[in-house]
Amino acid sequence: MNAAALLTDGSVVTVRELGPDDVSALLALHRGLPIEDQYLRFFSTSPRQLEDFVERMVSPDAPHHVVLGAFRDDRLLGAASYVVVRETDFAEVALVVSHAEQAHGVGTLLLEHLASLARSRGVRRFTADVLTINGRMLRVFTSMGLVTSIVPDGEVIYVELVLEPGDHYLDVMSERESRADVASLTHVLRPTSIAVIGAGRSPGSVGHVVLQNLVEGGFTGDLYAVNPHAKSVAGVDCHASVNALPEAPELAVLCVPAQAVPAVAEECGRRGVRALVVISSGVDAEELLNAVRAHGMRLVGPNCLGVSTSSSGVRMNATFAAHSTLAGHIGLITQSGGIAIGVQEELRRLGLGLSNLVSTGDKLDISSNDLLMWWEHDQDTRIIALYLESFGNPRKFARIARRVAATKPVLAIRAATSEAGQRAAASHTAATATPSVTRDALFRQAGVIAVDSVPELTDAVMALSWQPLPSGRSVAVLSNAGGLGVLAADACVRQGLRMAVLGDETRKALAQLVPQTASPQNPVDTTAVVDEEIFARCLDIIGADPAVDSVITVTVPTALGDPTGGVHNVDGKPVLAVRTGQTERLAGDVPCYAEPARAAAALARLVERADWLARPREFARLNRIDFDAAKAIVTDRQGWLPPDDVMALLNTFGLPVLGGTLATTAEHAVAAQLAYDAPVALKAVADDLLHKSKGGGVELGVTDAGGVAEAFRAFQERFGDRLRGVFVQPMASGGRELLVGVVTDEKFGPLVVTGLGGVDTDLFDDRAAALAPLSTTDADDLLHGFRAAGHLLAGTDQEAVREVLLRVAELAGALPEVVELDINPLVLTDTGCVVVDARVRVAPARHADPFLRRLRTS
Repeated sequence: MNAAALLTDGSVVTVRELGPDDVSALLALHRGLPIEDQYLRFFSTSPRQLEDFVERMVSPDAPHHVVLGAFRDDRLLGAASYVVVRETDFAEVALVVSHAEQAHGVGTLLLEHLASLARSRGVRRFTADVLTINGRMLRVFTSMGLVTSIVPDGEVIYVELVLEPGDHYLDVMSERESRADVASLTHVLRPTSIAVIGAGRSPGSVGHVVLQNLVEGGFTGDLYAVNPHAKSVAGVDCHASVNALPEAPELAVLCVPAQAVPAVAEECGRRGVRALVVISSGVDAEELLNAVRAHGMRLVGPNCLGVSTSSSGVRMNATFAAHSTLAGHIGLITQSGGIAIGVQEELRRLGLGLSNLVSTGDKLDISSNDLLMWWEHDQDTRIIALYLESFGNPRKFARIARRVAATKPVLAIRAATSEAGQRAAASHTAATATPSVTRDALFRQAGVIAVDSVPELTDAVMALSWQPLPSGRSVAVLSNAGGLGVLAADACVRQGLRMAVLGDETRKALAQLVPQTASPQNPVDTTAVVDEEIFARCLDIIGADPAVDSVITVTVPTALGDPTGGVHNVDGKPVLAVRTGQTERLAGDVPCYAEPARAAAALARLVERADWLARPREFARLNRIDFDAAKAIVTDRQGWLPPDDVMALLNTFGLPVLGGTLATTAEHAVAAQLAYDAPVALKAVADDLLHKSKGGGVELGVTDAGGVAEAFRAFQERFGDRLRGVFVQPMASGGRELLVGVVTDEKFGPLVVTGLGGVDTDLFDDRAAALAPLSTTDADDLLHGFRAAGHLLAGTDQEAVREVLLRVAELAGALPEVVELDINPLVLTDTGCVVVDARVRVAPARHADPFLRRLRTS
């Protein structure tokens, strides 16, 4: 294990397993502890006993003893170890931290990494003996967020930690990570000093433009330039090298040739620079990252536009964009410099500005996860916009985004949506799980508002910036041009909005204001002859109707006047305007769009956010689950499980399984049919036979022994040596057929899929998908998310189906060995549901802890 991670003060440490070469450092750490910091009784033993103990700890002959150390600049700051109590899943844990490094989170970080490593090796509980005088160490254990028991016994307190990482633990760990991330990003987004390295004399060079932008933007801190061939650039004195600077700058912006970047980064690290922005492209990523990690720096880039901040007294435009950043409340992160410029310029035109712009480029270090945590705590940022071409840690992104979106809108431009070809997969579920399906499921569940273009992004930002969220989907359209009003109504319906039915009083009041040729029905057409005062009064009347949740106005100027001046806000309800050809900001901060479709789409984004905020987020507590039995079925297995093991596995999670018997001889199959005393289905179990119906491996409704024997012999002739047996099942009662599946992505985790089951599975591309774990609301969305859901579920026991989805998601989350699962069909009736057929593919699980605090190291 070798990981870089942040302490609470934002500094970077390396966490790794200790070995025999670390004995002297570990001894020095123990000997340097004052008595009040010693809590395990063996720490007060003789020096010789201590040396023997430390040598045993790091010996390669002690497989049950693991020691992790935290290092900064090759200096050991603290160590944590566990010793497994033989033949149990308990381990005794010890923790020591240098007195000078306490209160920086070293001990907590070590325990997090030690617990993660122990879980991957089957340890379920930690126990520790803490001296009563060491209250600080006791707080380290009790503040971990894990389930803890404490038993005082004289001078010693016995502590036990349950290592199961529940939601509370993940929330507490994420909050610690968030504080550390914010501290480290201060060096990037609020630096007190900046050096531009490679500040060229030519106005056409990137380094010159970056320095010029910092000067013209009025950077509030100390500014330096590094160019050995110039005395000054853009009015800033130049220095020959980083070492020649009068002080170590907090942030360095590198605009040097690609081949020089790693060496310059190394020089910056030795000088004490805390963060780098690398504009250069074509850089050796491994060499650069090694230098960054070796010196505990943070990095934006390489191959990026740069960063800017324009809030809370910090003016910093460290980019080579043509225009400075307009101060505002939107945080923008993008992997594409072109997208960054496009969004910035469009927002500027509308009078909207950015709190921060971060162009991550190749994203070797600082990513969207980091920036989300920064903006969560940044009071100047009210809306967050993202352009992501890839996810480094999507499961952590989903958790952070869900938390941030609860208080601030998060928007993302979809990228790389098209898929030239689906991944090679043997199951229906895996064939569905394209990268875009998985990404969209992540966005939807995390509350991220997804759009497909820069104009869609800025349209939604306008609405979110200036208008309240609606209380429902009912919209009224008010227009002085009937045809455009109709187009607006059509656009609203396409976006899933509903046209409000105006009340009698509303229609009577409108009729008294507008000409007889006008239409007081929704969409309301005032005709072209009304002036802005009448139009404004009509808007007030419509806005006061309790059936209306929001209003879209559509106006065109005529020779008789322009009613656009009558468009205004309505208390508590969003008002969006349309003026053909004009995207602008009207008086009173009413967003105005160039065409009805754009206004309807922006309003739909407001509704989407309101709906997501109102969603319950409870996770059901499921009983009748035998995790140990399930683990025993999949451990050390690979490939498709035989049908009897599949049914046994599903049974361990309380799923309603029809069951059956795996017969290896015709006589065995006949005996099974006689035992069921009912018509049976026979399904061949043969090598490379995955789609049994297509491959001729299913015989249904067999009623007697002769038919069973005949079907068994037919399978033998058809599949020959490939036949491993025949699965005999009683025929299921008739009902609707649903597909429920799981496919696991190495980065995103398990994806649960629903859709039409049985023979219809391959006929219609009609599926819904969601990432596990599923909340009860996620399960409802999954249940009703495919087009045919209304027809399929009519008259069935939907509560029973919902429970199946929750149990399947629980299975997928608990057993990383399950890489594909297809339940097809799940037969639905008015009294319940039953799993008639299922397939499960397993593979050895690779331990991955996506929520562990660590930085990228390779």
